[in-house]
Amino acid sequence: MLDFPPFPSVRRSILSIGFLLLCAVSAFGAALPPIDLGGVREEHVMIPMRDGLHLSAYLYFPAGDGKWPVVFEQRYAEITGAGSRKGAADIARNGFVVAAVNYRGTHESEGKWVGYRALAWGEHQDGYDICEWLAKQPWSTGKVGTYGGSQAGFAQNFLAVTQPPHLVCQYMTDTGLSLFQEGYRIGGVTRPNRFQAADKLARDPADNEALLREWDAHPDYDDYWRQEDCSLHFAQMNVPCFTLGSWYDFMCQGSVASFIGRQHHGGEESRGRQQLLIGPWLHGGVKGNKIAEMVFPENARWPSLEHLTRWFAHYLKGEDNGVEKEPTVRYYVMGAAGEPGAPGNVWREARDWPPAAEPVSYYLREGGALDTAPPGFVGAVTITTGAGSVTADNSASPSDHYLSDPLHPMSMPGTAFLGARDARPFEQQSEVKTWTTEPLREPVEWTGEVTAELYVSSTAPDTDFIARVSDVYPDGRSMLLMDYPMRARYREGFDKEALLQPGKVAKLTWHVGQTSLIFNKGHRIRVTVASTGAPLYEPNNQTGGPQTIDWMKDAVPATNTIWHDAAHPSRIIAPVVKAGK
Repeated sequence: MLDFPPFPSVRRSILSIGFLLLCAVSAFGAALPPIDLGGVREEHVMIPMRDGLHLSAYLYFPAGDGKWPVVFEQRYAEITGAGSRKGAADIARNGFVVAAVNYRGTHESEGKWVGYRALAWGEHQDGYDICEWLAKQPWSTGKVGTYGGSQAGFAQNFLAVTQPPHLVCQYMTDTGLSLFQEGYRIGGVTRPNRFQAADKLARDPADNEALLREWDAHPDYDDYWRQEDCSLHFAQMNVPCFTLGSWYDFMCQGSVASFIGRQHHGGEESRGRQQLLIGPWLHGGVKGNKIAEMVFPENARWPSLEHLTRWFAHYLKGEDNGVEKEPTVRYYVMGAAGEPGAPGNVWREARDWPPAAEPVSYYLREGGALDTAPPGFVGAVTITTGAGSVTADNSASPSDHYLSDPLHPMSMPGTAFLGARDARPFEQQSEVKTWTTEPLREPVEWTGEVTAELYVSSTAPDTDFIARVSDVYPDGRSMLLMDYPMRARYREGFDKEALLQPGKVAKLTWHVGQTSLIFNKGHRIRVTVASTGAPLYEPNNQTGGPQTIDWMKDAVPATNTIWHDAAHPSRIIAPVVKAGK
């Protein structure tokens, strides 16, 4: 176990006005606003691809002459904002040429917007072409690394599969592997409105419309989606990579899976040369100690710039700074925020992920109770509502039912996970159910993956279930740790659809999240289940029909039931670490 000392914020050098540099003129002839880049030179270039088209890139050069190693990131989002430019300059001042490149068909980059597909191992391999072009420039040493998170993390996994000869190392933050599982779909839930917004970043909005229709034609995980699934190609990934993940991020699953896959199944230069660090943060952004509504101790801060430049200095410059000898896995064990003396809020080291833990079931019980004791047998029961009747198959049972109406969904605002916030505004809505433990007599630690196993039925042939877990403080705050949806039609696998038989009980098992947390004595653990939560999770029309961008026009309400008797022991399965282990 270890504690990192408090790290100061990264300080940018304060330089004279003489270092204020005007930027290169873009391909469209518009100069970027002047900005102080601290002596770093900024230049706009168009990098040629194998098909003759060019991608827009902004280069950042350190002061002086000479050859430098190069690091680059790829994004579909804007790369010319002040924060992006200053961030690239911060890295460049440490002796690297930095390149920020926009995806094909976005902003100033030429070509057709096709999402991530031009980054992969097909006809276009844009990441490969960028890497090799950068390596061969007269100002380059020929050694190239990559960095970035989320979309830029996905891009790095795609790039690693294509094995450009000059790629030496990578540094990923909050990354992903499969666009079906961690992007366009989540738990089989489609997100058409979310990606309709990509019209604004495509040079031609019609490209994005065509892409959405293409996704409509592939509702299930098929060969189309396998072309955007890097998890099938770990053996081709062959460079050292540092992966930085965040507990309050649904894409933590991608960060963990990337590390495990590369560390154990990667190429010779990948296996045994990966590092993973996970802290108490949200997706993207600064990795500090103030997270949404939570304030952790100062040791929760991570010195992102300092560590990234040390990683690249070792692998791209040959500096013997010891970064490659640091622990293989480091993770922050969260404790109660604002409770002095609470266990947790410490960093731990491990040789691999996940650490040893015991799977413990927390059963949904009658009356909204959550307990490690399984439910007992009760006799038969039929529930009749305005939307129909539901009867258990073999035995009967305590159960909870609620209305799922896609045209009047429960409110879950925004497009990003609402972790590290009080979840009561959602829990108190009419068609949301909660199950809560008694106050804990002793602290309980969960470290690893949490899964849901629910027995459900519906009056509809298809519906969604959203499972959430929160830490309930003595003052009543229900601080959200994780949530994840599951579309019922995919309960037997994402490559095929199995519609529900109305009224018949079905078992759904799915991933809910990753965490490391010690629930403090006196706290309670809460599980929340609902079937709608918009706009974050776009509703299921519940007809069992095709999943298309306009499918809500046929939406119908349904009554959904969660069963929790001896024959249908719905539960959350948590990785419990025993005290002293």
